[in-house]
Amino acid sequence: MAKIKKDDLVQVLSGKDRGKQGKVLEVHPAKERVVVEGVNRMKRHLRAGQFGNTEGGIVESEAAIHISNVALVDPETGKTTRVGYREETVERDGRTKTVRVRYAKASGKDL
Repeated sequence: MAKIKKDDLVQVLSGKDRGKQGKVLEVHPAKERVVVEGVNRMKRHLRAGQFGNTEGGIVESEAAIHISNVALVDPETGKTTRVGYREETVERDGRTKTVRVRYAKASGKDL
């Protein structure tokens, strides 16, 4: 199970964009990669479509980076933190259910 999810705020730990923070746009768990907003921007040269449906030119977009090169930012402290899971029992409609909840190990707050 991936500890980093879509819409999490993460910080890049290594590479050319080290220290930058951004929101996770996509998570690819099979490839162990994430796409972070404003980080690892690549230029791509596109041909124009045959029927005019796509415009050619240079398009700049974010490329995926390995999940080990990013760390989650604690919403309370603003520093990077590790992610843990704890089980909580929740009662809904008269039934009790065990739910796994992600939390920041540095502050102990739920994510």
